[in-house]
Amino acid sequence: MKLATYKDGSRDGQLLVVSRDLSQAHYATGIAQRMQQVLDDWNFLAPQLEDLYATLNQGKARHAFPFDAAQCMAPLPRAFQYASGLGTANHVDLLYPERAGASDADALVLYQGCGHLQGACDKALFADDGASGNSEMDPGIDFEAGLAVITGDVPAGAPPEQALDGVRLLMLANGWTLRQAWAEERARGFGFLQSKPAVAFSPVAITPDELGDAWSEGRVHLTLQTAWNGRTVGLCEAGEAMEHNFGQLVAALAATRRVRVGSIVASGALSNRAVEADGRWDWPKGYGCIAEKRAMETRLDGQAATAYMKFGDRLRIEMKGRDGLSVFGPIEQQVASRAG
Repeated sequence: MKLATYKDGSRDGQLLVVSRDLSQAHYATGIAQRMQQVLDDWNFLAPQLEDLYATLNQGKARHAFPFDAAQCMAPLPRAFQYASGLGTANHVDLLYPERAGASDADALVLYQGCGHLQGACDKALFADDGASGNSEMDPGIDFEAGLAVITGDVPAGAPPEQALDGVRLLMLANGWTLRQAWAEERARGFGFLQSKPAVAFSPVAITPDELGDAWSEGRVHLTLQTAWNGRTVGLCEAGEAMEHNFGQLVAALAATRRVRVGSIVASGALSNRAVEADGRWDWPKGYGCIAEKRAMETRLDGQAATAYMKFGDRLRIEMKGRDGLSVFGPIEQQVASRAG
């Protein structure tokens, strides 16, 4: 099933059931008002929502209406916990070369995030974009295209297989990153905070069964498409990219604590490894963030040429199923000044 949260002026929004083709929606008012309610009482409420979902897909829901992604908050507007991995092996190789070749146990790294959770079409607001040309004032506005899961309760010390059973819903995720602050926080070695101001999610969150056999071993085996100002910059094979599946990521979070229902765990930026052709390295699947692109350019040409995002830039992140239809609906955001 597919679920979304509409803006209604409250902090938690109004829960919707959305049709498989994302064309129609129906308020879930008679079952639950908010996403967290469903997560808290999943075994009782989810089957009722599944019945409404089936009725909606059959065209028999009496009060259905056209679905509008622009009216969506994050599917879970307020999470009890948010954590993200440091991306895939390619991401680590390009941005954290000192970790390249780490053992499996050491390679899986999470950071605790706390940024604003945005809807798919919310503007990405920043104080400055560095357009003045003063490199010291350039915050390095960057995206990180990936996936995320919403969990049920997962006990402390749960192994990956048990942790994977705790996955309730999946979403697309875009982790906004300020690379200037990121470099400073990384140098201090005490985690990311100011460099990770917000993360946006797809309009809908879906249950794993919606993916069919594309959901396998805790990975989504579909292509993650990223476009910047209308130009495709990433075509990542997401299943191939994730060395550590979502069971392993959730288990890493649960290693020393109970993971509460309504926690979000993200993959971090997803991108595929480089290939060698004619003695030169190439990344035919593109990149999952601008910092990766700049690292590629530095390796190939000795210096980075691609600038970070500026006010007015637009980003689109989408994943289509094997039937060619959008699975989660796209994240479509514009970078803008928070000063108005």
